[in-house]
Amino acid sequence: MDTLIQTRSLAKIFDGFTAVKDVSLTVNAGEVLALLGPNGAGKTTTIRMIASILRPTTGTATVAGFDVEQDPEKVRHSVGLLTEHHGLYNRMRAWEYLEFFGRIYALPDDIWKERAGSLLSLYGLNPTLQLRLGQYSKGMRQKLALVRALLHDPRVLLLDEPTSAMDPESAHLVRESIRQFRSNNRAIIVCTHNLHEAEALADRIAIIRRGAIIANDTTSALKHSLVGDPVMELRLGVSLDGVVERLPDDLTILAQGPDWIRYQTASPETMNPQILESLTRANIPVLTLSEVHRSLEDIYLQIIQTPEGSEEIRA
Repeated sequence: MDTLIQTRSLAKIFDGFTAVKDVSLTVNAGEVLALLGPNGAGKTTTIRMIASILRPTTGTATVAGFDVEQDPEKVRHSVGLLTEHHGLYNRMRAWEYLEFFGRIYALPDDIWKERAGSLLSLYGLNPTLQLRLGQYSKGMRQKLALVRALLHDPRVLLLDEPTSAMDPESAHLVRESIRQFRSNNRAIIVCTHNLHEAEALADRIAIIRRGAIIANDTTSALKHSLVGDPVMELRLGVSLDGVVERLPDDLTILAQGPDWIRYQTASPETMNPQILESLTRANIPVLTLSEVHRSLEDIYLQIIQTPEGSEEIRA
């Protein structure tokens, strides 16, 4: 598999303060990694080192095969970067702004114009082209900054809060475009406080706290390791009286009501059919049998609130 982002023991120290320590991440082509953590945890510093804007104190990072210290220009041409501070020039208009960056990236006029036109149309910015950027709303500025990040067709995208300040329709459009970028064999890191967005977009989740990665795995694997085996909820068309005795012994009953029960099992794929068969034979009507959803927010809060020094959760 084509690895486009790789960091090994990456660290950054500012005047004796360790902002990032021992960060090792891998993102392959066609993958989205969500980098999550509280404010000040080291997300932006990590992104800036990967983008070759900040020099690591120790450790290494490569982007699209280029070392961030030895080949910084090649790294920057391989990366589309969206940060919290957009760097828009308020007196410019969108076309002037994109032409400026098209020339920075040494793109032929026909190439940058074609890409700019397509992206401006995609993000609904064509009606704003006569405005100066200082007249743009926060959401419009965010979308134009994303257009700039994509202008040179980079293989790696580093997106810090890509849908912040956007209305729901625009945010949905950006999320769909991120999915499309992933299908085009790009490697993407998304930093976001929107945990629903992270769960919807990411193949893997990395959580950083006080500069260190404390969890790094798929959402499903993190759920299993942190909140245990799947939890099922069974709802009946009759009272629960006498039903519990018909259930297998090797499941854990967590809660129950007049006509429902929640249980935990390590093997729902074999346990659930057994339960349904047993109840059907007894002519007990089953309304629903479904897994209880445990969100990324549940996982995130449990990890962040785990005392420091506890065992880290890694792939």
